[in-house]
Amino acid sequence: MSSRPTFMIIDALDECTAVQRFPLFDSLKEIVDKSPDSRIFVTGRPHIRAEIERHLAGRVISVSLSPARKDIIRFIRVRLNKDETPDAMDESLETEILEKIPGSIPEMWVAAMALRI
Repeated sequence: MSSRPTFMIIDALDECTAVQRFPLFDSLKEIVDKSPDSRIFVTGRPHIRAEIERHLAGRVISVSLSPARKDIIRFIRVRLNKDETPDAMDESLETEILEKIPGSIPEMWVAAMALRI
C-alpha cells in the first residue's frame, strides 16, 4: 500500500454502456477500499450521477458544471482559427456555428470519490 495519494481521472463515463460501467464501478470501489489515499475524479453528463452515487454510496462528492457561453465561443474561435482549410468557410457559416454550438453544450457532472468529509 502506498502512502502517497494517487489521482485518477475518468472522463465521459456516460459514453460507456451500462454493461461496461458496472464492472468499472466494482473496480473503483476496490481501489478506494484498498487505497484510501486515492482520489478518483469522474466526469459525465448529469444522468449518470444517480447511478454512480448508488453504486459508490457514501464515497462521492459531486458537483454540476456548466461552461460559460463566452468560454465556449472563445474555444470555438480558437479552433476555427486553426482550420487548415480556411477558404472552405464563409462568414455566414462561421456566424451560424458561433450561434448554434454554444446553445447545444450540455451540463457536465463531476464526481470526486474517496474524499473524507
